[in-house]
Amino acid sequence: MERELGPIDVWVNNAMAAILAEVTEPTPDEFERVTAATYLGSVHGAQAALRRMLPRDRGVIVQVGSALAHRGIPLQASYCGAKHALQGFVQSLRTELLHNRSGVRVTLVQLPGLNTTQFRSVRMRGLAHEPQPAPPIYQPEVAARAIVWAAAHPRREYWIGLSTAGTILGNRLAPWLMDRYLARTAFAGQQTGTPAAADRPDYLFGPLDDDEDRGSHGDFDAQAHARSPQAVLSRHRRTVLGAVAGVAAAAALAARR
Repeated sequence: MERELGPIDVWVNNAMAAILAEVTEPTPDEFERVTAATYLGSVHGAQAALRRMLPRDRGVIVQVGSALAHRGIPLQASYCGAKHALQGFVQSLRTELLHNRSGVRVTLVQLPGLNTTQFRSVRMRGLAHEPQPAPPIYQPEVAARAIVWAAAHPRREYWIGLSTAGTILGNRLAPWLMDRYLARTAFAGQQTGTPAAADRPDYLFGPLDDDEDRGSHGDFDAQAHARSPQAVLSRHRRTVLGAVAGVAAAAALAARR
């Protein structure tokens, strides 16, 4: 690939698979498949990038994460477990790069629920209705803009979407409250009112047998947010904090007069 396109400067890990079901429903093979795609897919991707970046002492690895890397929710134990594992992997990698004073950077982009096409064909077990992203739902362009920004401005971690920030902070401050809130709301919140088709296809063990271009948007355009003010603030937090500090200093000075 490098012979055709040149040296790899940015590597984005976004491999994933999922199954929506309570913990008792998936088979061992299904759990293994989600883990292999979502966790090991990114691990092997990072290793491939590092083999090329480390000798040149430059490059950025963007790890696409999720609010669910910090907070597990019902019906997504396999996916949440894999995203939690990626948190530990990235933390280990980051410390190794710092120890070796490497010029290679790694950054995490934690995303909210997105209106992507995966919900049309994600595998389900034991659920009566079609799935949907955990609300609030954002358009995939919100994630794309964040990932592109993170590649050009790598830092330890980005939180994208007010729901992502709320989920992570809420779990840090009151995990017991999050347990009860999710137990009460997240089962219905991840399902639509449309009955699930008995023969719905899924992608878990292979691509779907058709040539359809599914695009980037799922079935929730009417509900999805095209912008995230929180994501903009996250990208420009130093400027925002500087402005707030400046306003506070000016107010304090004015109060003394």
